[in-house]
Amino acid sequence: MGIPVELRPVGEADLDHLLAFFTEEGLAGEFQWFGYRVGHAADLRRRFTEDGLVGAEQSFLAVVVDDGVCAGWVSWRPAGSHGNWEIGAALFPEFRVRGIGTEAQRRLVRYLFDVTPAQRIEAGTEVDNLAEQRALEKAGFRREGVRRGAYFRAGRWRDSLMYGLTRDDNE
Repeated sequence: MGIPVELRPVGEADLDHLLAFFTEEGLAGEFQWFGYRVGHAADLRRRFTEDGLVGAEQSFLAVVVDDGVCAGWVSWRPAGSHGNWEIGAALFPEFRVRGIGTEAQRRLVRYLFDVTPAQRIEAGTEVDNLAEQRALEKAGFRREGVRRGAYFRAGRWRDSLMYGLTRDDNE
């Protein structure tokens, strides 16, 4: 397989590093930089003190590689009103293109199907983000369609590919 990957709750020592995804241009990567979101980072810092970033609105787990280093995070939030989830992942630049994101998303899918009654998990990515498309497909997701004009990034609206995975697909 590759580098061993674990998911765990975000720790206080991880928090500043992870919140930098919203405040340091270039850290999040080409497809995840939506401008300085200082307010969002402040909201997440507040939430960390309240619920450790695992709550009803949106949740985050740290992605940890075998040497205990935080490589990034995975997230999930409700998708619709039927108990299903939309997931995402963000890795620091030095941990990308090594299979860590694929394995982290696999583990998150397994976790969500184990601890929630969700029937469906979905993820979206820009049409030009070929690395994330490969990662989602390797994690078992199926490409389902295009959402036109779904994201505004770098001065223009961008199309997104929607991927889905059902509990039945995962068994």
